[in-house]
Amino acid sequence: MQRDILKYLLDIKDSIDFIFEYLGENRDFNEYKSNKLPRRSVERELEIIGEATNRILKIDSKFNIPDARRIVDLRNWVIHGYDKVDDVITWGIISKDLPKLQKQLERLIDK
Repeated sequence: MQRDILKYLLDIKDSIDFIFEYLGENRDFNEYKSNKLPRRSVERELEIIGEATNRILKIDSKFNIPDARRIVDLRNWVIHGYDKVDDVITWGIISKDLPKLQKQLERLIDK
C-alpha cells in the first residue's frame, strides 16, 4: 500500500475515533441535537473523512473503500449545504455507517 494512502486511512480512523470520543459512551441523540459544540465537531470530522477518502481515490481510483462515493458526497453536503445538514441523518451515519466503516478500515490498515 502506498504511504500516502495509509496516511489518509489513518486520518479517517482518527476522525472516527474522535467522533466517538466527542459523543462519549452514552450516546444520546437529544443531547447531541441540543449542543452545537459536538454537532460542529462531528461535522468537521465527517469533512475530514470525506476529504481523506477523496484524496485516496485521486491516488488510486480503484482503491477498495466501500461506499467511497457516498463518503465524499457526505463531505460535500456538510461543507456546501451547511445550512441543510440534518441532525437525524447525521445521527444515522454516526450510529450505523461509522462503526461499519471503522471495521472496514481496520482490515484495510492491517493489510
